[in-house]
Amino acid sequence: MSINQPPLERHPWAPYIPEGARYLFLGTFPPRPERWSMEFYYPNRTNDFWRMAGLIFMGDRDALWDGAQRRFDLSAIKSLLTREGIALWDTGMAVRRLKGNASDKFLEIVEPIDLASLLDAHPTITTVVTTGEKATSVIASQAGIDVPAIGVPADCRVGTHGIRLWRMPSTSRAYPLPLEQKAEAYRKVFE
Repeated sequence: MSINQPPLERHPWAPYIPEGARYLFLGTFPPRPERWSMEFYYPNRTNDFWRMAGLIFMGDRDALWDGAQRRFDLSAIKSLLTREGIALWDTGMAVRRLKGNASDKFLEIVEPIDLASLLDAHPTITTVVTTGEKATSVIASQAGIDVPAIGVPADCRVGTHGIRLWRMPSTSRAYPLPLEQKAEAYRKVFE
């Protein structure tokens, strides 16, 4: 490592994969720990992922938010993921933050996910949903396809597995799309 090169960060969590999961949602990499409201995926209080899930599955943007504790309700989240067959992981196993933040634009993926091996271990997963352009680029590269348009599924192969890849809008508040429109876009994955 050069003197000016940012430190290498390893992913802090194992994948969350409920028994029989059919969907795998992949972000890029968690924000810095000081931004976490819980030690789990999409931990940032300002990220729209769990509010979007509340809208899609429970009709309430705050269904997974514990207002008294000012954090997301991890128990309720895991129950939802298990019930709906949704697994979570990220595409960066080791990264460098080039600007010290969580922005994909300034995140160098040093070690990407080995999606083929994950699918070998969990063959019930047939739908992969990426929550941003950088995550999509990693998976498209592994599938040998061009990055698909937002909201348009691409049938492809990763290793020996046929999957349906959905590139979806980022759930970051920095992405300029209202929460309700993000939820409508993601709802299509489950139709």
